[in-house]
Amino acid sequence: MSEFKTASEYLTSLDSETLKQTNVLLEMMQRISNSKAELWNVGTLGFDAYHYKYTSGREGDSFIIGFYPRKGKITIYLMDGTARHKDTLAKLGKYTTTGYCIVIKQLGDIDLAVLEQLIKGSYDYIKLISNAGPINRVLWQTEK
Repeated sequence: MSEFKTASEYLTSLDSETLKQTNVLLEMMQRISNSKAELWNVGTLGFDAYHYKYTSGREGDSFIIGFYPRKGKITIYLMDGTARHKDTLAKLGKYTTTGYCIVIKQLGDIDLAVLEQLIKGSYDYIKLISNAGPINRVLWQTEK
């Protein structure tokens, strides 16, 4: 369980350099989603939400876009997966990925305009398909 109850509480725990980079991403994701950051777990700041319901019976809610800022490492979540965005990712700069994460050391390593394009594309896609009802699959495992 996180010691922090709100995004604001979590933000006060960050060192000045991490907070400076976090504020850039906060502004970007708030603008894209038209929503405020919510703390989803230990340090993940998520924006907006969608509902999922799988055939297995598993059901819940997830943020549509979000990130986890830590000293020396920022993880940005594309809940529809990174595979859908490979052409745009090629223009991003210095990063690593997993199925649905873009990991960067600092914002200066990447092109922020390209990052915004990635995040907006992911947000718009998930928003579109979630408007039809609960999402019935793990998007980052199925979207190519």
